[in-house]
Amino acid sequence: MSIPPLSSQLRSNFKIGVFDSGVGGLTVLRQMRKQLPHESVIYFGDTARVPYGNRPKGEILRFVREIIAWMMGLDVKMIVMACNTSSALVLEEVRSEFPIPILGIILPGARAAVKSGRRIGVISTQATADSDAYQQAVLEIDATAKVWQVGCPEFVPLIENDRIHDPYTLAVAKQYLNPMIDQGIDTLVYGCTHYPHLAPVLKQVLPSSIALVDPAKHLALAAAQELKILRLNRAVRSSAEFATEFYVSGDADHFARVSQQWLGYLPQVDQVSVAVLETIHAASARLSDR
Repeated sequence: MSIPPLSSQLRSNFKIGVFDSGVGGLTVLRQMRKQLPHESVIYFGDTARVPYGNRPKGEILRFVREIIAWMMGLDVKMIVMACNTSSALVLEEVRSEFPIPILGIILPGARAAVKSGRRIGVISTQATADSDAYQQAVLEIDATAKVWQVGCPEFVPLIENDRIHDPYTLAVAKQYLNPMIDQGIDTLVYGCTHYPHLAPVLKQVLPSSIALVDPAKHLALAAAQELKILRLNRAVRSSAEFATEFYVSGDADHFARVSQQWLGYLPQVDQVSVAVLETIHAASARLSDR
């Protein structure tokens, strides 16, 4: 599948577009603040359609096309798919369709996992688990590694509804993790960007000997490297600050309240409705057909 040449209109002072189905991608945003402190970001959470993990590939592909088409109209120079489900299922398709660098999270996570251990557990949405994306990526790097993947469909709704410290969440975590612990894993990969938010719960279940791998950190590093190679990284200025614009397709106030605990402040969040996304994508598709 060929990748189109990058648009000549991309500029270093453009923003980075980051999207996820909800608050999960904030774990990527947090890492980008560390790795790319002078870059500005547009963050989009598709909260009207969360979770993605129980949806068919065709539906996810349509959602991702709509989000990228919308972001392309906002002067972005790179798209970061802070969503494991999207990265696992549709990354190559959208890379072949849009003239902008698009980064997924699976490969950076797999590389980090192999560096950590050889008996690797992956917790993810059901769609990511069913795709075998992490197993394939790990085995391409190290064919001797062992990989166990578990779909955890209840985690994302619990996080989005701010139920991390609910006793039920701990019980669900034990149900998902114990079979992999019994297999003797030495490494556990957060195969969904929502899951680092569950760290206080997961650490109550996991033996301390099991290393936790957060692909968000490694995706941020990959983004920094890619921008440098393409000469699209913003020039460092002492007065420059990491600015973020937040958008969601669902309830903006709910997203702001839930995200405050991880951002450290109450963000201003604007809504971009699903209808608007669909209209922009339809218009861009008509232009490309001409």
